[in-house]
Amino acid sequence: MSLELRQYEDTLKPSAELETPLPAANRIVYVVQGSVLIGDHDLYEDQAILTGAHETAMRAGEAGATLWRWEVVQAESDAISAKGPGVETAHKLTAAVDTLDPGDGQQWLMRCDSVSFPPGGCAYTHVHQGPGIRCLLHGKIRIDAEGHSTPFGPGEAWFESGPDPVFAQADAAEPTRFIRCMILPRALKGQSSIRYVLDEDKDKPKTQQYHGYVDEFIDLTE
Repeated sequence: MSLELRQYEDTLKPSAELETPLPAANRIVYVVQGSVLIGDHDLYEDQAILTGAHETAMRAGEAGATLWRWEVVQAESDAISAKGPGVETAHKLTAAVDTLDPGDGQQWLMRCDSVSFPPGGCAYTHVHQGPGIRCLLHGKIRIDAEGHSTPFGPGEAWFESGPDPVFAQADAAEPTRFIRCMILPRALKGQSSIRYVLDEDKDKPKTQQYHGYVDEFIDLTE
């Protein structure tokens, strides 16, 4: 069974709700703007939740809501769109997660956190212990990976496989922050997944700061 990590942006007008819940999936929802009721949980701007492998009902607050939604699904499955009056879904990114094999006995967790940089900050060449999709919340950033250098602006998403080295350079003129969702080994619960590639970078002061939202076990065999 091959798996994909997908990211969507759901926009709900004030008080709009889904006409039917989203089907069960390993899913994280992050509130970019506004507020939303997800199941029995009220979420506000800059909060996130793991819905688990359950159907997901959503209703926006009085100011509406903009949501980023990540899901781990079977590669051959249909896209999951939020539907209803005043509800729109935009697909941001889909990436094959070849490093995840549900049949190898490995157990996983799903993490959502943010990474912030001061103007001119960088993340030295590094790898992670699992794949993930990042999406820029504000600022600008350049990602150097796999022989390519790619700039990203607010709302743009990119995939990092995990084992492929990455260097990240934030914009010199303003603070930069992105939200990411990663799939990691369960042994990393509460621990950093980053490993620096170059020995000379390991002891250098690091400018990036982290804020965690979700760090919960998932079952990829369901």
